[in-house]
Order: sequence, then C-alpha cells, then structure tokens
Amino acid sequence: MATEGGRKVGIVGTGMVGASFAYALMQRSLTNEIVLIDANQGRAEAEVMDLQHGLPFVRPINISAGDYADLAGAAVTVVTAGAAQKPGETRLQLLERNAAIFSQIIPPIAEHNPDGIILVATNPVDIMTSLAITYSGLPPQRVFGSGTVLDTARFRSMLGEYYNVDPRSVHAYIVGEHGDSELPLWSLANIAGMRLQDFHSATGGTFDQAAHQKIFERTRDAAYAIIERKGATYYAIGLGLLAVTEALLRNQRTVLTVSSQMTGQYGVSDICISLPTIVGSGGAEEVLTLNISPEEEDAFRHSANTLRERLAQVLKD
Repeated sequence: MATEGGRKVGIVGTGMVGASFAYALMQRSLTNEIVLIDANQGRAEAEVMDLQHGLPFVRPINISAGDYADLAGAAVTVVTAGAAQKPGETRLQLLERNAAIFSQIIPPIAEHNPDGIILVATNPVDIMTSLAITYSGLPPQRVFGSGTVLDTARFRSMLGEYYNVDPRSVHAYIVGEHGDSELPLWSLANIAGMRLQDFHSATGGTFDQAAHQKIFERTRDAAYAIIERKGATYYAIGLGLLAVTEALLRNQRTVLTVSSQMTGQYGVSDICISLPTIVGSGGAEEVLTLNISPEEEDAFRHSANTLRERLAQVLKD
C-alpha cells in the first residue's frame, strides 16, 4: 500500500546496480513508490518480490514491476540498463553496444514522463548521458549522469585510510571522464580546511607525492580490480545513486561530481563530463567553476576531448 508524501522513483534496468540502488532506496524512506522496469520482465518481477518480502522491516512503500507508461509522474527515473562491462574491457569499449540500447529506452521514458528527471548510471556514463539528452529532447539540466560521484567517494575513502581520518572529513574531488582520463583536483584537496601537505606537517608526517599518486591510480583503476575479482561493481554505486536521488527529492542542493552538459567551463561546451555541481529538485542546477591549477585545467580539457571524439564517432555511425 502506497503511503502519503514522497515521490515516485523509476528504475530502468534491474541488474546488480539497479537492484542495489532499489534496495538502498527502500531503506532510506525517501519515496512512497518505486517502479522497476527491465527488458526481462521476469527479472524485474523477481526483484520486486525479493524487495517486498523485506517490507515488514522498513517503512511502508509501494514497489512494483511495470512498463514505461508507469513512469508517468515520477520525480526521477534512474537508468542502469545496458550491457555489463567485461573483465579487461574499458568503459569506452561499451559505447557502441549501449548506444543502441539507449536509442530504444530513452525516448519512451521521456514520452511518458516529460516533466521528470533522468539520472543515467549506464557506462560509459558521460557519453551515455550526452546521448540521453539527444534521445530524450529534455532540457540538459534534467538529464545528467552519476559521473565521478563514485570515483570521488573512492578517492576520499582511500585518502581517509591513508591519513587515518574519517573519509567524510576528507574534501577532495575526482573530475572529468568517469574512466581512464579522469583527474584528481590535488590543488583543492584538504582535511579540516588544511591542504594535504599542511595536514601532514600538523600530524607529524612527511608529505609523500608518490604515495598520493598511487592513491589516485588505485581510485582510477578500482573498477577494473573489482570486475576482475567478482565480475561487477554495484554496492557503492547503488549508494552513490541514492545520494544523488536524495539531493533531488529533498532539494538539498548538494554539491556532487555528477556528469552534465558543459556550457563553457574551462573552455568546454556541449559534452557531458563531471565537475562539482549543485544538485537539487531542478536537477543539475549549477556547475561550479573552481579555481584549479593550469595543469588541472589542461587535463580536464584533454578528458573532454577524449569523450568528444568518441561521441562524434557514435553519432556519425
């Protein structure tokens, strides 16, 4: 039985990422209705049954398997559908397979829910988000991707471990592509308002640039390491999608490194890529232009150009 208050959330794709997100969402009590959609209807129905059996342990919520028409009135539709990344395969190599899938699923989402927000999690997420904007015809502010939200979380987690502090006290960002050309914003990374070099000194340590580079490399390559060992990543991105959805539904105006269409930031336009962005009920409401180093600006533009070339190829094909 649906409850008063809350807003509907749609999930298209009930693989491990979609199911992990649905599981996290039902526990947070953010919404009164979740609709699961999948090309494999039986899979969607099975996930709904499994989730429903946990309803006695959480607040009342209506969870159902449906089709695109059931997305009408949803505040946000989270898209996780697509081909899975194989061991040894880069995110960009997924492009052609998932572009074909998006050409089929994004138009009916927009058709049945023209006033909602589309949050893309399918990889390669930056290019898939650009394609979702094209296929949906919706305003770019209301179509954006999970971007480097997970990369930033991984980065903060590893820095917290290295400095022996709560990762929530680490303020550091991964920006650019969610993939091999992403970059850390070392110029802005801090703990308790102190630059990392200063925090080392304050705690009696010695700054080690090589150790920091290793942390970034582990962050960048984390997905490959996990996929090699267990085939897929899903728990952390499920929680990342939950954080973005909460910012949307509660109009929190949270700063998150989501992937959205650039409008001239650091000379980059008309491509979706990640920068710290204010996320509220209107979607990706404001992309922040930070005072980063010239080297970081160059690396960001390089990352954008990498994505632009691949997007141009798939649109040409």
